[in-house]
Amino acid sequence: MIRMIRAALRRAGDFRRRDDGVASVEFVLVLPLFLTIFMASFESGLLMTRNIMLERALDLTVRELRLGTFVNPSHDTIKDAVCGRTVLFEDCSTIMRLELTKVSTTTWNLPAADTPCADRDEPIQLLDPLDTGTDNEMMLIRACAVFDPIFPMTGLGLKLKKDAFGGGYAIIARSAFVNEPE
Repeated sequence: MIRMIRAALRRAGDFRRRDDGVASVEFVLVLPLFLTIFMASFESGLLMTRNIMLERALDLTVRELRLGTFVNPSHDTIKDAVCGRTVLFEDCSTIMRLELTKVSTTTWNLPAADTPCADRDEPIQLLDPLDTGTDNEMMLIRACAVFDPIFPMTGLGLKLKKDAFGGGYAIIARSAFVNEPE
């Protein structure tokens, strides 16, 4: 019996001194951290790319509005123009909403910043021969696109502010233009 106890203690000491699985233990401990960092950086990179693309598409569309290249601009033609300039937006017409708001240059009351993504159809009056609108009328345009996080349960996907309807996060771009006098 004593012999068996000594043999068991010797084997336990040999097992304790072995270093066969040391690298795999470290790998198992560090792998979740590295995967979380990778997924968070991928998610934030995609979020920033989408944000830049939406800002650029809206800026180019507003530039065309200011130059008067749209003939009888409407809500749908502007939305189509913004969607046509984005590349990473799948089904852009359903995930993006436009808000066109008149801004009074006497009171400077701007719409609330926390307005939910809603589709409001404010008519644009820009060099329209049928309805010229008021000269020097300022319009604020806001584009809001809602995306689902790629990794919703890790890193950045957990921290993003979600919308109330589908659990996606909103990317918002804003710009303004003035109706030029005829």
